[in-house]
Amino acid sequence: MWVNVLAFLLTHLLTGMSIIFNQDYVCITESGSFTTNSRYGKNLDHILDSLPDNVSKSGGFFTATAGQDSNKAYALGLCSGDLNPHDCYGLVKSAVRDLRDKCPDHKEAISWSGDPACIVRYANRPFFGILELEPTTAGTITQDIGSNLPRFDTIWESLTDRLVRNASNGSFSRKYATGEAYLTVSQNINAQMQCTPDISQEECDSCLRAAKSSFKECCHGKQGGYVQKPNCMFTFDLIPTITQDQKPEKNQNKSIWVPLGESSSAILGLALVSACCIFLWKRTNIQGDKEDSQEVQLLDLFIGSGNHENSSENVETSQEFPSIKLDILLAATTNFCDENKLGQGGFGPVYKVIMIRIFFMMKPTKYTCLYVNFQGALADGNEIAVKRLSRASSQGLLEFKNEVMLIAKLQHRNLVRLLGCCLEKNEKLLVYEFMPNRSLDLFLFDSSLATQLSWQKRFNIIKGTARGIMYLHEDSHLRVIHRDLKASNVLLDHEMNPKISDFGMAKIFCGDQNEANTNRVVGTYGYVAPEYAMEGLFSVKSDVFSFGVILLEIISGKKNNGFHLSEHGMEIMVKR
Repeated sequence: MWVNVLAFLLTHLLTGMSIIFNQDYVCITESGSFTTNSRYGKNLDHILDSLPDNVSKSGGFFTATAGQDSNKAYALGLCSGDLNPHDCYGLVKSAVRDLRDKCPDHKEAISWSGDPACIVRYANRPFFGILELEPTTAGTITQDIGSNLPRFDTIWESLTDRLVRNASNGSFSRKYATGEAYLTVSQNINAQMQCTPDISQEECDSCLRAAKSSFKECCHGKQGGYVQKPNCMFTFDLIPTITQDQKPEKNQNKSIWVPLGESSSAILGLALVSACCIFLWKRTNIQGDKEDSQEVQLLDLFIGSGNHENSSENVETSQEFPSIKLDILLAATTNFCDENKLGQGGFGPVYKVIMIRIFFMMKPTKYTCLYVNFQGALADGNEIAVKRLSRASSQGLLEFKNEVMLIAKLQHRNLVRLLGCCLEKNEKLLVYEFMPNRSLDLFLFDSSLATQLSWQKRFNIIKGTARGIMYLHEDSHLRVIHRDLKASNVLLDHEMNPKISDFGMAKIFCGDQNEANTNRVVGTYGYVAPEYAMEGLFSVKSDVFSFGVILLEIISGKKNNGFHLSEHGMEIMVKR
């Protein structure tokens, strides 16, 4: 057994290290081959057959062995940290199938197939917990950064160094980090890094830094790309802008295609949305204190700085965020009938829509435009939610503007995704992905539904919510304070994965700012931190306090009873 390990290492030392381009698998010929009916082949088939199920049910990482001595087979599976179990299962299964087709008789092989990539690896030698930097595969986007390369290099280095630290500091079951960094008014750098959890913190750090070095050596100056090694993966890209040459071919059926962000009428419409936001902002007579200046910063992030009404950058940057026609949403919601109503909040009512399909792709190497395909009542149509601003809500108007400007710049698997907006004929609508299991509070505080929340599901909800908050506070290019974290603002998808919603009260911190003060305390009493409720002082600690209350509610299954005043200050109370 150890002879095989030594032979493998010597082979790689003698042949040197090289990068394989644009290939998502490697068949290791140095480890030898096997016949179909051999003992090793049967052992390998046994663990590969069960690998997709085991990986998807084990948090995205699993190792397995079968057999003894020279016939012993070792296998490992790792899914990208942002995948749900269903997608993880499919990608691992596809990778296993590809390796069997492409490396049918090799005793050792490795695959990084899928988008996002997953690692599937097997061998006739032990490799669990052993750092290996070869083989290496890499690929790039063909476009160059161009004249902005010096600024890009500085920001790229800072972002990737931060992600290396975050990923390597992960747990024994997950070493994954993702983040964004502001590049220009129209582009952000998005990056993901991941290690197999079986290696140490120091080894993960070494692997990811080696991946960075490999990319700089082969592909410096490109707008995106990836490097994949046996124990780690690294990918980055620029958040895409919509261009006309990315329009897919028209379908042959008689569907009505409404391309967003490529025709001149759509561009004018999006520019009108920006102008409407400015108009609404001016009507609210926002004063120039700290709190209001942060709202102006959010506005600038969305439509650029300078002369908002006349700047040519307005149209360019507004293409990143789609506007959806009012008549499409009216038809989809049957003119906002009560049958489609999901709920009512301070902002206004929320409606469920099943008549709109939104097609989009945001992958490191494949970009396309966003389209709305209106085909009538579709039995298999994607479900979305439409939030409608109540015309009588003055507070909701500010929240609407704040939410659009902020969440359009944030993307994370534990944040509810904003798909588009509509400002037409006095209607102000936000279009979100639909969360079929509604909000966390409905499960926690309903005795019949609470039985569906096993301890494992509760733990997963806690972890997912914490990841979303971590992204807002540390990993996004903005430092965002939510200010209204509560159980009803944690939504659950079809697999009970949590997603933070409702950013109408959110604020951003710039530079090294750590805290701020406001005269207008917002949020929900019972969840807000004492220093915020009493003094108007808020920071990242305010959100952490709110998360702590949610944590108590998840564990106890009891709703907090608000604040109780005592001589020692405010104390959070939970009903027994």
